[in-house]
Amino acid sequence: MARKLVRLLALLFAVSICGAVTIPGPVSDAHRSAASELFDGSFSSLEDAYEALRVFEILAIGNKLDVSAATCQKVVEILGSSSPVKDLFYALKVNGILKCKVNGDVFKDIASRLKANVNDASTLVDMYYSIGSLVLIKDQASDVDVLLADADGTFHSIKALSQSDGRWRYSSDNPESSTYAAGLALEALAGVISLASSEIDQSRHLANILCPFLSILALLSVIQYLISAPCCQVNTVKNDILKLFDSIEKYDDGTFYFDEKFVGGLEHQGSLSTTSSVVRGVTAFAAVTSGKINLPGDKILGLAKFFLGIGIPGDAKEFFNQVESISIPLIVSLPATVYSLSKKDQLKVRVNTVLGSAAPPLTVKLVRAFHADAKDSAIIESKELQYDKKNGIHILEVFPDNLDVGTYVFVFEIVLDESAGEEVYATGGQIHVPIFVTGTIKVSKAEIAVLDSDLGSVENQKKLDLAGNDVVSFSANHLQKLRFSFQLTTPHGHAFNPHQALFKLRHETKREHIFVVGNTGNKFEIILVKYDIELTVGDAVMENSFLWPLGHVDLDLPEAPEKAARLPPLPVDPYSRYGPKAEITHLFRAPEKRPPQKFSLTFLSLTLLPFIGFLVGLLRLGVNLKNFPSSAVPATYAILFHLGIAAILFLYVLFWLKLDLFTTLKTVGFLGAFLMFVGHRILSHLASTSSKLKSA
Repeated sequence: MARKLVRLLALLFAVSICGAVTIPGPVSDAHRSAASELFDGSFSSLEDAYEALRVFEILAIGNKLDVSAATCQKVVEILGSSSPVKDLFYALKVNGILKCKVNGDVFKDIASRLKANVNDASTLVDMYYSIGSLVLIKDQASDVDVLLADADGTFHSIKALSQSDGRWRYSSDNPESSTYAAGLALEALAGVISLASSEIDQSRHLANILCPFLSILALLSVIQYLISAPCCQVNTVKNDILKLFDSIEKYDDGTFYFDEKFVGGLEHQGSLSTTSSVVRGVTAFAAVTSGKINLPGDKILGLAKFFLGIGIPGDAKEFFNQVESISIPLIVSLPATVYSLSKKDQLKVRVNTVLGSAAPPLTVKLVRAFHADAKDSAIIESKELQYDKKNGIHILEVFPDNLDVGTYVFVFEIVLDESAGEEVYATGGQIHVPIFVTGTIKVSKAEIAVLDSDLGSVENQKKLDLAGNDVVSFSANHLQKLRFSFQLTTPHGHAFNPHQALFKLRHETKREHIFVVGNTGNKFEIILVKYDIELTVGDAVMENSFLWPLGHVDLDLPEAPEKAARLPPLPVDPYSRYGPKAEITHLFRAPEKRPPQKFSLTFLSLTLLPFIGFLVGLLRLGVNLKNFPSSAVPATYAILFHLGIAAILFLYVLFWLKLDLFTTLKTVGFLGAFLMFVGHRILSHLASTSSKLKSA
């Protein structure tokens, strides 16, 4: 089954040139982080549980979602009861992942009930869930008989709901057709084929072989009915798939998607869910049928670009549809980037599966490369990229000498090696990729001259070294012309024409005059009758785009006539009017001349002599500490009072050395309040002690 599957839609590759940022890439760790946030383990139904478990299984997140016990209990309850067929379907889906312990007799009872539902079903949705549940039982309980007695009749009943454009109706009573229903129908038909008896299966394969010959020879209608009826039904469905792909929607960048056109009766499906339904249906049908469905490679590539290009959906249902669809095999080849000739970059192409696993053996070929403006002239033809096994990338080591700076289109092709197996991979054909080749542009032969207006003779000329930031000064009058010219060459010595080359003159009143520099052969030249000098040159492939001031020119212009048109006043910039003003710089008086340092230190020493004399006087007078309080509380206040006075003296020293006036005043205020409190306490104690002594 897997081998047949890849014959239609092979393993999804994300091919990206290293460094590209504009191309949808493979599934990354960002998807895994988003899955952990969207599916937190609390599920309202088994449908939500299955979607979460399936996403974690595809992204190989591991056992981070541990809901086995509670979910398995719910699975067993639903399988053992007479629940709706939709609940049975998702219970079996969850059981296929968690492998819950379900009694074998339960599967038998469910199978008999589902067979009856298939025979009595009147809508496509009922048949989809019933047939899908039988297929799941077949995979989970091989000893249970799930084969359909009338598989051809069931196949025909579902096929009868198809429309001429490849879409399907939900029931025979509803005339509206749906693209989303087409995906459900294809999955249901695939289930019918897998549930058919071996005899019918064999006749189908025989009919598939004989069908083309029977159609060509137009044999008897009886023989065609007996032998080729199953064949023609399967082939008709394949034709319906091709018709369905004919109505596919397309964006300008080559992205393809399916959109739901059925809006009545059921809930409208978005583009993501509709496209996912069709892809699942086509893949399931291709997996159980022989032969090949010839789907266009560009549409397969476009579908892959659609799934990868939508980013990370914020809704759990859409996230599931995206992840399950990109896990379905599709080929996408999306290289694009920018390369520098000056840095001698190598063309690097990485090929890996959408989930990050290794790709089968293959070869990446650069079929041809041409300039974007010369599609018929190939710069590179038939180059095979070398494979670097160590880094797992395909490399074009050296660009040819005829590849200069510019915009090119590279045409890639992926060729699978024979060792990849017998499977036929859809590689998306040739991939056209825009490539930008950049380089350092050389500026030379720059000169500026003043010309005579009538004769055109050079009156004053100077050569410029633009790389050296030369600044020139000219004087001219209104009867002369100013000419400025320079030459640009690419790394390979070819003349280069940039996207823009601007020559700016700015007057002292801030008025600006901008002129476009024209290309005259191999030189860029501009001639002005009047005004001033700045050069701007830039291009997307020019690595050294620049804006250089060149100097100024003083123009001796006559007074304008009285009635001549005047230039409009300069617009007032609101930012300059209401924005922050320029910083005001004050010019302070020069400091006075100070005496020598030794003289200052000597004077400082002399100022300390009175303090020393004060201390000596205290000692001579016999100062003592007899009145110092002996009790703990008064002694504490006395010590704090003296420390406060010392702190104020120290603050004066700090003010002299480093503190400003405001800081000093704030600190003095705090210390003053402190001194008032402790001073009042100690003085009250001394007064009380003195009064007691007098009274005694």
